[in-house]
Amino acid sequence: MAKIYLGTSGWSYKDWVNVFYPSEQDVKLSYYSQFFNTVEIDSTFYSYPSKGMVYGWLRATRNDFIFSAKLPKIITHKKILNIDKGVKQDLEHFLDLMMPLYKSGKLGPLLIQLPPKFERDYKVLEDFLQILPSEFKFACEFRHQSWWANGTWSLLEKYGVANVILDGPHLPPDPIVTTNFAVIRWHGRGKKPWYNYRYKIDELKFWIPKIESIINQVDELYGYFNNHFHGYAVANCLQMLEILNIISNKQREMKEHVLNYLNGITIPKLVTFDLESARLSDLILIFMDKYRLERAHKINDEEVYQLKFENGKVEAMIREYKVLIDLNSKRILHNCGDWEHQMVRKGFCKHIGKVMYLLPEEKATFILRKIAKERDEWKFEIYH
Repeated sequence: MAKIYLGTSGWSYKDWVNVFYPSEQDVKLSYYSQFFNTVEIDSTFYSYPSKGMVYGWLRATRNDFIFSAKLPKIITHKKILNIDKGVKQDLEHFLDLMMPLYKSGKLGPLLIQLPPKFERDYKVLEDFLQILPSEFKFACEFRHQSWWANGTWSLLEKYGVANVILDGPHLPPDPIVTTNFAVIRWHGRGKKPWYNYRYKIDELKFWIPKIESIINQVDELYGYFNNHFHGYAVANCLQMLEILNIISNKQREMKEHVLNYLNGITIPKLVTFDLESARLSDLILIFMDKYRLERAHKINDEEVYQLKFENGKVEAMIREYKVLIDLNSKRILHNCGDWEHQMVRKGFCKHIGKVMYLLPEEKATFILRKIAKERDEWKFEIYH
């Protein structure tokens, strides 16, 4: 029977506080590792970690804990595995940073996640696979349909690289095994984005025959839930552990807590006062918590430019981020990372809050009152 490692993609999410983490002050990774035996490090995709950060991960987790990590996007997305662009040096630098985890026995698969628009190109792939050091585990996630071909699986088998088996829209969940370990990533089945999704029990049970087939072919199975919004990944991972009958009493208690919390969540109206007489300070708290409001106040006025309110539209730039509030079409568009979390709850991030406080109070109050009254009709969207 294969050793099974199940966890989530990332762990440091603010919207997991109360759902999973008891408070904002908890050392998240240390607490996380009390309930799961593995985690996928998502942050390495965006930038190289510092050596101190890696040693911090090492110290925060128990001895049998396993990390997976995504290769930096400079390798997979900017240079797209092209060895002529220096990816060998980029890879060596990354592996050197991962060495403390490797030497401690805590390093699992390193994820080579290819761009969605990268179509099948066996020469580029094989040239890259040839430079992978054999002592590390690597897994490759294809996200363009053209890669689903026997030639792809043969190439991975040749170099001992795992095919990442995945669950998500538009791509087949085929349990294709190419080496002595396997990796599954549950992305979610939502729309804009995929991972804002909570799997139903039947959707998790759909995977049981596939998992049973996989574990009969490998020594180790690594599985990660990437649907991190609101703590859905935690809930679904614990449910999967229960379905597989490998859940501990501690994990079962946490599962009940998480599900009880999530099942009680609705998009709140949060209006406990008369909107017509409410002040700006009251109205803004309909849409954002005090933590985000404090961060909004810390943004310097000079960082906001091109602010204007005309023809029923508020437009602004905050640093590199765009804001558009259109009272005519009842839409708010923005593009920071936290906005992706807040918009599904129809809440504000710090940037939207800052814009409100820079507008004349009368105008800001009018806008907030209007949105609060018509909240169900408003659309909160990504500014593309």
